[in-house]
Amino acid sequence: QLQLVESGGGWVQPGGSLRLSCAASGFTLDYYAIGWFRQAPGKEREGVSCISRRDLSTNYADSVKGRFTISRDNAKNTVYLQMNSLKPEDTAVYYCAAVRSALYELCRLNFSTDKWGQGTQVTVSS
Repeated sequence: QLQLVESGGGWVQPGGSLRLSCAASGFTLDYYAIGWFRQAPGKEREGVSCISRRDLSTNYADSVKGRFTISRDNAKNTVYLQMNSLKPEDTAVYYCAAVRSALYELCRLNFSTDKWGQGTQVTVSS
């Protein structure tokens, strides 16, 4: 069974940090670009960051540039999202997603796919 499982969410005060993990099972992430998305209550889902197959490209939404860092460890079949300087507006359910990608294809935010994790809640408040 193909699965993506997110972890690492929780509650943090403004200015704090969290690191989200996205672990794949049943398939290898090496053939996929990976994206992080988020959805806040009453808002549409938005792409936050993505990383290409061979780390040749990363992409970030303007709202998180300079604060979030995406990385991948293909040996562990896991992708990470390091989130620093968190703000209340970062509060959302965060999802990882995978899309089959050509070897040197650059990643794009907001790609379409049917491979999604179940989400992890991130709450930033004082």
